[in-house]
Amino acid sequence: MEIDERYIRKIIHIDMDAFYASVEQLDNPELRGKPIAVGGSRERGVVAAASYEAREFGVKSAMPSSQAYQRCRHLIFVKPRFERYKEISQQIRAIFYDYTDLVEPLSLDEAYLDVTTNKREIPSATLIASEIRERIKNETGLNASAGISINKFLAKVASDINKPNGQKLIPPNEALDFMEKLSIDEFYGVGAKTAERMKRMGIHSGSDLKAKSLQWLVKQFGKSGLHYFNIVRGIQKSEVKPNRIRKSIGAERTFEKDLYDLNDIDYQLKNVTQKVASRTADLKAKGKTVTLKLKYSDFTIQTRSRSDNHFISEEVDILSVARSLLNEQPLEQSIRLIGVTLSNLEKKSRGSGVQLTLKF
Repeated sequence: MEIDERYIRKIIHIDMDAFYASVEQLDNPELRGKPIAVGGSRERGVVAAASYEAREFGVKSAMPSSQAYQRCRHLIFVKPRFERYKEISQQIRAIFYDYTDLVEPLSLDEAYLDVTTNKREIPSATLIASEIRERIKNETGLNASAGISINKFLAKVASDINKPNGQKLIPPNEALDFMEKLSIDEFYGVGAKTAERMKRMGIHSGSDLKAKSLQWLVKQFGKSGLHYFNIVRGIQKSEVKPNRIRKSIGAERTFEKDLYDLNDIDYQLKNVTQKVASRTADLKAKGKTVTLKLKYSDFTIQTRSRSDNHFISEEVDILSVARSLLNEQPLEQSIRLIGVTLSNLEKKSRGSGVQLTLKF
């Protein structure tokens, strides 16, 4: 069985290697070759990124900093510098746009590129990926990995295979066989809980998944069932979206010490709101809904939201709503984290791309 050519495009997924940590090691030679964690501290907070030296000890992103320190006693904690990461990310994206306008950023450190047709008229997506990675290294000093395949799903999976500083091609004639052998744990978009549930149902690989009928999958997994049915057959209709509609703009901060004093809480609320307003201005966006997120000292999380009939974007307006939400009811205990999000954003038009033929 071959994949329908209507669903075959030349997609590259570029993923920077340990991006935040690599930037810190690039800018500070004393950190090179050492286990570092960006974000948090020994006592509290969360690891935003870990260097490969730290990963050897089991330190991972999203891990509580205290747990990371337990795993690696000589772990070096570094404060994040998001403006610097954003600066380098813009340099990298400028390289992407030299090849195609069909670029869909997922975050500061990864993006999909559709190079089915491209500005350089290079017939091979593999050569384009190699050239982009070489340019990123020469122009920023950082390493990137790449996955190349017929759709976004497979390109994303492929980019992890030869990390760090490598790339992997899954060509059309190997895509179905590759997916049948792929462990269900490695299916992008299948979370840990869903994977465990699938295993209890006897689904351990793509081959097991493919054996299930569409009716059975939809009954068990709802709308996701159709996605699972299609993806294991090499069908993904989702195109690279160069102007993805952002659903929210937010910022949050975890504090070194829990906050008790209302003046301190208000001061930090203002700092977080400033970041939201700055990001909103950068994106030339507006929103109608403000959400306040509070994490208490016992790690319980509470969110409070309010929507208005008109769009807002200025710091003073966002802060006014955030303060109102904060004072809506007494605080249950001391505060560990404050987050502010602006959502229900003003909709803008999205571009569309044209995909043609193949030859990887």
